[in-house]
Amino acid sequence: MTTSIKNIERTSRKQHYQDVIFGLISQLSALIVLFVLLGIIVSLVINAWPALKEFGPSFFLNAQWDINREKFGGLISIYGTIVSSLIALIIATPLSFGIALFLTEICPAFLKRPLGVAIELLAAIPSIIYGMFGLFIFAPVFGDYIQPALAASLGKLPYIGILFSGAPNGIGMLCAGIILAMMILPFIASVMRDVFEIVPAVLKESAYGLGCTKWEVARHIILPYTKAGVVGGIMLGLGRALGETMAVTFVIGNAARIMPSLFAPGSSIASTLANQFGEASPGLHFSALFALGLALFIITFVILSLAKLMLIQLEKKQGKKS
Repeated sequence: MTTSIKNIERTSRKQHYQDVIFGLISQLSALIVLFVLLGIIVSLVINAWPALKEFGPSFFLNAQWDINREKFGGLISIYGTIVSSLIALIIATPLSFGIALFLTEICPAFLKRPLGVAIELLAAIPSIIYGMFGLFIFAPVFGDYIQPALAASLGKLPYIGILFSGAPNGIGMLCAGIILAMMILPFIASVMRDVFEIVPAVLKESAYGLGCTKWEVARHIILPYTKAGVVGGIMLGLGRALGETMAVTFVIGNAARIMPSLFAPGSSIASTLANQFGEASPGLHFSALFALGLALFIITFVILSLAKLMLIQLEKKQGKKS
């Protein structure tokens, strides 16, 4: 009896020490992530400070980027980053929702696994492959057939027609946005599919029993139940689009100007860094590139914060309704 009690006490002490060690390791891992993030922020600020000191806050609102005269502003790259990412999100989000809904609610059982694996394989394709596909295959077809059709139809409309005007040369902001949409679609679709599958079957079966259609079930049951995961998947895709480098560099045109037409070439923060960072000499040019990196970090942080606030507001509204 005494031996059994001692064994139990020994086991209890061992488990206690294991819990303490596991807790310390987990806490250390979390602190390492915070220290790495803090180190990135400090590094960006230190290296960007000469440019920010020289040009002030107007750096983010100035469209001039003249390497020879050392006059730098980040507006062109910031504009290109935001516009191309928004185009990608507008295209990829509804397509991803449709794919996820089809795989979870409509797709025959024998097709679910092959299609799911195909979606995941798309996410594994390197970005430079997307860029090569966009430059050598998609851009010529886009410039020869799709852009003229868009100019002849949407280009004739008031107000928005200016977005679809100009020379149909294939590469440009719209082409970059479409290639980005291809890249982020599998990420968003995979996350949406996973969160749709965790919806309790009893909720959907009850809705179908009341006579709801598949669209009504998706709108009133699946989406409200999984809104946090859906928004998280969309933000994951947006984060990938904002920071994408090589694919955008291939197809955006890399022109240092802002044009209202989506057919016109432009530039993004990532493409500017990819094109100029290796050749930048120490000085204002080098510092301005770090300032662009800081701007990209700020944009990403603001977007993620707004998404979090939106989720909080949705949860409050849902709580009031219930």
